[in-house]
Amino acid sequence: MSETQESQSDGGDWLPATDATHTPESETVIDSAAAAEHPEIAETVAKIKALRQSIDNVDTAIVSLLAERFKYTSQVGVLKARAGFAPADYKREDYQIERLHRIAVAAGLDPDIAEMYREFVVTEAKKRHARIAAAGGDPGVLDVFA
Repeated sequence: MSETQESQSDGGDWLPATDATHTPESETVIDSAAAAEHPEIAETVAKIKALRQSIDNVDTAIVSLLAERFKYTSQVGVLKARAGFAPADYKREDYQIERLHRIAVAAGLDPDIAEMYREFVVTEAKKRHARIAAAGGDPGVLDVFA
């Protein structure tokens, strides 16, 4: 596969010159003719491609870690359901807000992003816990993808 075809298949910025005219104004597309005339453009495209591969690797890790995290929260949901506990644990949520805020600041991440993450996982965990409780403590209710 040529570099042009490879970039096209991964959603890249590199398109043949004939395709470059059919892009929205807000999109940057580097055509092969421009890259041939300006090696610095080709170098920039190569750097972007390498960075995007790193981004894809991180996304893979994040999704895998989320799956693992929800396996653990499902186990918590089973224990809560069997003990008759409510899906929500506000003391734990308060602790998580503070903890994730500290982690975000230490990592150089905007704490608002950490809060959005926390909100997502807590909301989803509560939904899952409620489904487990409604199923009498059966975690199999979550096995919709198995």
